[in-house]
Amino acid sequence: MRYWKKWMAIATICCVMTIGVGLGKSEAAGLTDIRGHWAEQTISQMAQQGLLDGFPDGTFRPDDSVTADQFVKIVLLAFTDKYPNGERKWKSSFLQALSAGNQSILQQDYRDFTFKPSMVGYWAKPYLDLASDLHFISKGQFSDYKAKLKREDVAEILYYLLKETEYLEDEVYSLKAASKFGDLQSATSRQQRFIGEVMTKGIMEGYPNGYFGVGRDVTRAEALQIITRLQTKSKRLSVDSGSDFIKVVPTKDGSYKKLIFPDQRMLQAYEVMEEAGKLRGTNYDLEETTLRLFKNAEAKGLAMSGATLEQRNSNEASLWLDPQFLTYGVTLRLDEGTIARNMESIRKFTDFLFGYDADIFYRQFTDACERAAAKGELETTTKQIGSYSVETRLESDGKTIIFSLIHT
Repeated sequence: MRYWKKWMAIATICCVMTIGVGLGKSEAAGLTDIRGHWAEQTISQMAQQGLLDGFPDGTFRPDDSVTADQFVKIVLLAFTDKYPNGERKWKSSFLQALSAGNQSILQQDYRDFTFKPSMVGYWAKPYLDLASDLHFISKGQFSDYKAKLKREDVAEILYYLLKETEYLEDEVYSLKAASKFGDLQSATSRQQRFIGEVMTKGIMEGYPNGYFGVGRDVTRAEALQIITRLQTKSKRLSVDSGSDFIKVVPTKDGSYKKLIFPDQRMLQAYEVMEEAGKLRGTNYDLEETTLRLFKNAEAKGLAMSGATLEQRNSNEASLWLDPQFLTYGVTLRLDEGTIARNMESIRKFTDFLFGYDADIFYRQFTDACERAAAKGELETTTKQIGSYSVETRLESDGKTIIFSLIHT
């Protein structure tokens, strides 16, 4: 009889556990401490997705601190769909957002990834290895991944994740927007960049006291709220950039960033610059606000993958603009054939800028190039052409001539 009672007790416990799983953690006897919590609904939804587990005693402990390894796990699983049989697969939207390189990493190096913790050794190793290979984190980013995560640490992880899956915000604007936080100056300049990004993206916000919370631990509930906004853009906080002159542009490392232009004219100039590059076929490369023009495909290949700085800077001409200082420019290397190959692109860009005064600039441009090429020297001059102050300068190498066009 004693053994029968013990068996019945075990069977009852198993039955309760089975019912609990069927109901979902937030509805079962588990997670008894989230009722009435500000993040109750978020915790309930995310727990059912299996992003962050409760504890054996049936609690979730929403106000406990989240650790770095836990957060990395949550981030990765947030980009998956969980099926009734418990299997997980990457969301198609996530795969499409990744670079070709990162897609290849998932398809080749992690094609057998189980989304489960390691059963031998450190439980979080599979998640940390994958996040590192996708460039979401660096393995030396935290000295202890079991340590409590600070708010600026979360911002850093999100910064690099957004860089790989979306695009970065305009840094000048995001830092200006984040300057409202009373404790921003207590963060390093590097951390301020991360904070500005996640604040402008509408993923993290400050506290009612006007502080971001630099140095403050991130709670388990806060972590899930952050992940919810990361997952679903419609849930992000609305942040007005105060400008309609916005464009997402390619960066040097193959990702993207948002640029905010000071006016419609500079935004249009950027788009004209894009078209000017296409006049060279495929012998151009556009990185942020600089269009590089190359002699041929071989020269472009060398510049894109060269081992030395000289090789990487081996373009023969460039068109550029600087939104912060309302400046446009043309840089030219005075080698044989450079002007002839690139003049159509240069004229398309400068004709738009100068309008009726374009021929005046063109005459100054060709005259300066001819004199510099003949003598290897040129006096720096500044002349007013239309609404632009045009500075002409020859670099010390005697081969690179720069025309800076400052809108006055």
